[in-house]
Amino acid sequence: MFSKNTEKLESFIGANSVFKGDIETKGTLRVDGTMEGNVNADWVILGEKASLKGDIKARGIIVGGRVEGNLIAEEIVEIKAKGQISGDVSTNKFTIV
Repeated sequence: MFSKNTEKLESFIGANSVFKGDIETKGTLRVDGTMEGNVNADWVILGEKASLKGDIKARGIIVGGRVEGNLIAEEIVEIKAKGQISGDVSTNKFTIV
């Protein structure tokens, strides 16, 4: 999931957590719970059970759960087998696995 140049995990929203509000952080944000708000980070990883309503802007985005919003990635957007997106995607590299 991580390439060698990906920053270490800096922020985490756990599986039993509900977060409302915008997040702006350096490094990697992993979301396994429910979030409502916009995200701006270096890397964003959404686990299989994650649900996010809002826009994501990052260098790289990995979606294993559900996103209702727009994705803007400088480098890559990767959609996993159970990943779902309802919104626009803007990126240089788009991968579905």
